[in-house]
Amino acid sequence: MIYTLISLLFFLWLVGLVSHIGGGFIHTLLVLAIAIFLFDMITGRRSAV
Repeated sequence: MIYTLISLLFFLWLVGLVSHIGGGFIHTLLVLAIAIFLFDMITGRRSAV
């Protein structure tokens, strides 16, 4: 579930970067995706597939 959210945020960031829409919001999405990924790695939670 967490990796799906990260993938979605990263995809939205790429779309916004290519199409030049969203401004700073797009970069906030990327930072949010990285923060979620790091939190998941630090806590050591394993997502069920």
